[in-house]
Amino acid sequence: MTVKLTVENVVQAKQEVEKLEAQGYLRDNIYIFAHYEEREDDINEALGTEEAGIGEQGFLTSMKNLVNSRGDELRNELASVGLSESEAAQFEEELDTGKLVIVANK
Repeated sequence: MTVKLTVENVVQAKQEVEKLEAQGYLRDNIYIFAHYEEREDDINEALGTEEAGIGEQGFLTSMKNLVNSRGDELRNELASVGLSESEAAQFEEELDTGKLVIVANK
């Protein structure tokens, strides 16, 4: 089962991650996305959650993301963790407004 959430800030993200853990989700299967890559890295490191990497995206998509725009990269990453293309586009728009997107898989 895949859970998809948007939150306003890191405090809310931490609360949602704790709720997901209480429901049996492992932090290794919880991904937090932010529009700015540095912010995303900092949040995932602080909360002990995962980033969508080569294991989720595959080698070729990871290499394409090196030259893609951040929006394209985010849509690819969101799709690689279980969202449809339309969901990935919708959540990428949420990221553009400064929100955080949390995706958790069981």
